[in-house]
Amino acid sequence: MQKIEDLKKIIEENVAVMVYFSAPTCNVCHALKPKLLEAIENNFEKFEIVSVDTSQEQESSAYFSVFAIPTVLIFLDGREFLRKSRHMSVDEVIREIQRPYEIMMS
Repeated sequence: MQKIEDLKKIIEENVAVMVYFSAPTCNVCHALKPKLLEAIENNFEKFEIVSVDTSQEQESSAYFSVFAIPTVLIFLDGREFLRKSRHMSVDEVIREIQRPYEIMMS
């Protein structure tokens, strides 16, 4: 369970954070999540990954304006950098964060 305050703290304390919003009833969420997690872990050493179950955490979902699942939020240096909902490819997500991540880490 990820409360709003916990999420905000994780985002503040880590240079790169991915928050993955999904629900147990979402088949797309379950198909995408392992592929996305593997790609993030293989490409970005310093990423903190957090999963939020929207069926349990409606407050957190509303706080981050997440109204569709799956939704991926990428935070770099505490600021939302990327938001992808529903139709996304793993390659597309990786491609969009590669350069800014590398600049931050160099």
